[in-house]
Amino acid sequence: MEAIRNYIQANRERFLDELFGLIRIPSVSAAEANRNDMVRAAEYIRDLLLTNGADRAEVHATDGHPIVFGEKIIDLSLPTILVYGHYDVQPPEPLEKWTTPPFEPEVRDGKIYARGADDDKGQLFMHLKAFEMMTATNTLPCNVKFMIEGEEEVGSVNIASFCTKNKEMLRSDVILVSDTTMISTATPSITSGLRGLSYIQVEVEGPDRDLHSGLYGGAVLNPCNVLCEIVASLKDRDGKITIPGFYDNVIVPTAAERAKMAERPFDQEVYMKSVGVEALAKEKGFTALESVGIRPTLDINGIWGGYTGEGAKTILPSKASAKISMRLVPDQKAEAIADLAIKHIKSLAPAGVKIKAEYLHGGQAYVSPLDTPEYLAAERAYEQVFGKRPIPVRSGGSIPIISTFESILNVKSILMGFGLEGDAIHSPNENYPLENLFAGMEAIPLYFKYYTELKRKG
Repeated sequence: MEAIRNYIQANRERFLDELFGLIRIPSVSAAEANRNDMVRAAEYIRDLLLTNGADRAEVHATDGHPIVFGEKIIDLSLPTILVYGHYDVQPPEPLEKWTTPPFEPEVRDGKIYARGADDDKGQLFMHLKAFEMMTATNTLPCNVKFMIEGEEEVGSVNIASFCTKNKEMLRSDVILVSDTTMISTATPSITSGLRGLSYIQVEVEGPDRDLHSGLYGGAVLNPCNVLCEIVASLKDRDGKITIPGFYDNVIVPTAAERAKMAERPFDQEVYMKSVGVEALAKEKGFTALESVGIRPTLDINGIWGGYTGEGAKTILPSKASAKISMRLVPDQKAEAIADLAIKHIKSLAPAGVKIKAEYLHGGQAYVSPLDTPEYLAAERAYEQVFGKRPIPVRSGGSIPIISTFESILNVKSILMGFGLEGDAIHSPNENYPLENLFAGMEAIPLYFKYYTELKRKG
């Protein structure tokens, strides 16, 4: 490990310059105006792979944004690790909330501040530099492939078809991902599970135009009022979701599993202070952490209708809409849950309004076994870098493509995240500690080493 640290120290400033070059490309996948930037970012990563020692690296066009593939094959008898990441980022708005421009990275108090600093350019970059270190020092112990996409932030809409078409090219023994968090460098953790996601949009339509609220209010149903009543009814006072059949396939971890998860340090007061609230919501019978990690949820992500401009406009609006996300646990299926939700919501419509609802996107939950070479190699790597055995943590977030990888490529994924919950991903002033960036660069080559050793033994 000393050789790794020496290499990082000798190349530290160059590494940051290269990362900042990638961050400065505003690769916002949700914005049509940034389409050319998506190509620039993909080409930037391709060029880094080639410079860092890849046998081949290519930018593959899709129906959306391109996917970068690269590889270095040293011996077909050795294991192959497929590194997955994404170069697209969330929109930076609201811009006025940023201390410095979102695509002009700046180091302050030991952290890189910029959109994509953590999610996922910073964490992806660790793998690119770990690969460089292993090739430059002739210590790459196994084969490696890279699949870097540009649509993770908009649902990974084209990567499933890419995987289906390129199964042989992507053939590997494990998929290594750094797009998650850890508790802290003092208390390292590995994300051993992710919740799934089912995302729908609902529209309530009433009169054929906006009406005068004085002349029609009370006689004509108000779509905003109806929508509010419906969405408020989707959860009860105990935090239970009221959609019939919603919990039918939910797997509840055993008491022993819950006890293991409870080893995670958690200061409720600090947690509440970090998000500026004075109380927490949780499902009855479960702790706040369990409500996030091992239980399904339903949340309104956006709701709109009627007049929202300056001043007053007394109308009864024609339409009202909401976006709803449902986080899922094993063995809930995204499309099946969407069907249940849409059927239930439509059943609640009173006469006088019509409801349209559609499933937008989603993915299944994912859980990694803790006794496989894939997981144990990560555990050893973290322990060597941080001096403590990492705690397995079920994350409340979702990376829908992880379950897709397993179903299409028949390969398990290991989630070696080095971000922190306080890194403000998806928010203004996103940041990534330099300590974590360089710790990740140390841990990844160790994962390659231990994984290769464990697979050859097993």
